Amino acid sequence: MAFNDDSFIREVNEELRSDQMKGAWQRFGRYLIVLAVLIVLGTVGYKVFQYWDNNQSSGTGDQFIAAMKLADENKSDEALTALEKLEKEGHGDYPILARLRAASVLAQKGDATGAIAAFDVIGKDAKAPAPIRDAAKMRAAWLLIENGTYEQVSAQVEEMAVPTNAFRHSAREALGLAAYKAGNMAQARQWYQAIADDAQSPRNVANRAQMMLDNITASGKAPAAQG
Repeated sequence: MAFNDDSFIREVNEELRSDQMKGAWQRFGRYLIVLAVLIVLGTVGYKVFQYWDNNQSSGTGDQFIAAMKLADENKSDEALTALEKLEKEGHGDYPILARLRAASVLAQKGDATGAIAAFDVIGKDAKAPAPIRDAAKMRAAWLLIENGTYEQVSAQVEEMAVPTNAFRHSAREALGLAAYKAGNMAQARQWYQAIADDAQSPRNVANRAQMMLDNITASGKAPAAQG
């Protein structure tokens, strides 16, 4: 499904301003998540590609590419079988990359519970490289927005929502959406304001954050702070 981010934001803005916050989330929450996840996946994919590109000397590289192709073709079961073999028999860093891709395939299949559990294990694996752990935590958090609680999302990514972390924009947006969904407008405002105040926030992320800040203020549930 294709999205026009600017026109969609205007439509959501009008609905949210109707002051039917719960109904608006039910109608648009999933699409807000999809729009944001497009950026998350791009960030995660770039970081993982960088890591893979720097470690592609292993003889199992062709097998990994073949497994990713199966996943891209929606041959999920075949991809999982190939990735499981790589996890067990692969050399170098391919086993951990195979685990990360397998978790994504589970999400692709609609097994959110299995995917979250798999990402969570990777995110807590001290032997995994830091970029892979962060990518796994980020993916788990975004799945948890729809399938968990604010506390669960926070446990995955709040430590990444700091100025020095490359994932901070996505982490803050995930936390803001999770807080908004939970009805905690003050907490949601805090995270969206952090995005708005960060000059390096990507334009689409900043636009969505400002939209949410305006609507949280309009709802009267968490007025803007007075200067």
